[in-house]
Amino acid sequence: MSGKAGYHGRILEIDLSSGKSRTVAIPSEDLDKFVGGQGLGMKLLWDRLKKPGVDALSPENPLMFIPGPFSGLPVPSSSRTCVVTKSPITAPLKSDHRHASTVTYSNMGGFFGPEIRFAGYDGLVVVGKAKELSYIVIDDDKVTIRDARKFKGMRTDAFDKAFLEDLGDRKYKTVYIGPAGENLVPYSSIIHTAGRAAGRGGSGCIMGSKNLKAIAIKGSGQPGVANHERFLTALEKSRRALYGTTYAKSWAEQGTARAIVGNSNAGTESVRNYREGTFTGADKIGGDAARRDVWVRDFACYCCPLACKKSGVTKGKYGGVVHDGPEYETGVMLGSNLMISDMPGLLRAIYNIDDLGLDQISTGNVIGFLMEAYEKGMIDRKFLDGIDLTWGSVDATLAMIEKIAAKDGVGALAAQGVATLSRRIGQGSEKFAIHVKGLELAAHNIQGNQPRALSYVTASRGACHMSGDDIAMQNRRAMLDSTGMCFFPTFEPALEEPMLELLSAITGHEYDKAEFEKAGERIFNLEKMFNYREGFRRGDDKLPDRFYEDAFTIGAKKGAVLDRKKFEEMLTKYYQDRGWDPNSTKPGPAKLKELGLDLV
Repeated sequence: MSGKAGYHGRILEIDLSSGKSRTVAIPSEDLDKFVGGQGLGMKLLWDRLKKPGVDALSPENPLMFIPGPFSGLPVPSSSRTCVVTKSPITAPLKSDHRHASTVTYSNMGGFFGPEIRFAGYDGLVVVGKAKELSYIVIDDDKVTIRDARKFKGMRTDAFDKAFLEDLGDRKYKTVYIGPAGENLVPYSSIIHTAGRAAGRGGSGCIMGSKNLKAIAIKGSGQPGVANHERFLTALEKSRRALYGTTYAKSWAEQGTARAIVGNSNAGTESVRNYREGTFTGADKIGGDAARRDVWVRDFACYCCPLACKKSGVTKGKYGGVVHDGPEYETGVMLGSNLMISDMPGLLRAIYNIDDLGLDQISTGNVIGFLMEAYEKGMIDRKFLDGIDLTWGSVDATLAMIEKIAAKDGVGALAAQGVATLSRRIGQGSEKFAIHVKGLELAAHNIQGNQPRALSYVTASRGACHMSGDDIAMQNRRAMLDSTGMCFFPTFEPALEEPMLELLSAITGHEYDKAEFEKAGERIFNLEKMFNYREGFRRGDDKLPDRFYEDAFTIGAKKGAVLDRKKFEEMLTKYYQDRGWDPNSTKPGPAKLKELGLDLV
């Protein structure tokens, strides 16, 4: 035990190969430098994978669930858990290591992270591989590994209900994979409470590679704080900054779906496999339409006043219960990007993807790529196992989703992602295979948004819209994902001061704005060093040719296209401003020393 205020000072490690578990102390220095969540997960990954080229699907690769110091305390909007591991889907253009890939991290809300803290841990680390499909049950210090073979192949919605019945106690908080994770689809997700997911980067695939169907945890404790009086004062300030405000009410009204129409009007949406930035059918699948026709309930994560999650019902051919959505990413990647404007059909696709345990973003991107290749005659219906994969077809989309999750026929190839698909199809299809380092881009188009293009190419986990559009934003977001606080409330300026006060009061380590951002910079640089050690270089920070060659033909950004020379100049300046070598992108010794990263 480290004894550091605000933390339990230990993680729980479960070895599925041996069936044993143990608690491991976390050095106080690591908590000060890397905080929790994304940062602490990255430090643990660096320490555990000391050599590059470890196969992401090997028992050696750790799968880590790391909440932050805010998690488990009544801090507004602080339910987040960061799932950190080595990616099963990314790869460098060239490396000395056969299984080289990036770090990956995926941040999910809900109730799982706080429960980890209630059980007395600052994180869970799963290593090894079970002989048969299994699940883990954690009740404070009691840890058991049980046979999950009776749940094999179950979709997540049915499993969620059956699993809680099997446990016999609804106080357990659970995470689990669907058929896609069991089948090792590289962009499969980990699901929590039906509509929440650690989606990006393939963490569900890593969980499947360990023969792990689910984890259930409950705890009876409570994390402490370093300065209780200071904590309560800052807590009251943070609540006043959010509760009952117009800002909070706007999130409850439409969540992220409010951006579907707005970004389309601005010309920054991913439409028709990123050929356009404006979708003429956006108003049919946006927040207003969903509020009018679909949603009947708003619901929230642990201690969150925003209640941005939605549920409802649709009718007709594709009707049924809607657990979640449309959100911006899901609505665009399965809607605008595929030219689908049928709301019930869109929501059925979103539901099925979560039910099978796939990443919504990568799945929508892959199907959009195949639709374009089919439209251009590069592939035919025989290649697609008879599916008429045309733009706007809900039925064809649903059929492809099933194929991908099962790795059935064409789905086995599509499950490998657009980078692998384009190499197989050839014929110049790599120009519109929309990925960076093997991870598919999200729902923000970039012909008319150069800063977002920078975010995609420099993000640590491959194409990532959440990493940040400039250095300051990247440092800040890395740190936010380390505290356990959700990104959404931080758009409210009044929250910044009490957030820093809360972090200082909880941990006993003093954080002003400069110290907060320096900690984020340290985390981001350690991720960069992990990727550099794997073999990633400047040539891997590369966008598909589409963004330089295919200008938009409609909308507010009509005619927009990236200038290759200007973008490369911007990249060079970015590396220099980061203190990295502009040719290799390796962080310089002076920068590493400044950040206390001499260890790398």
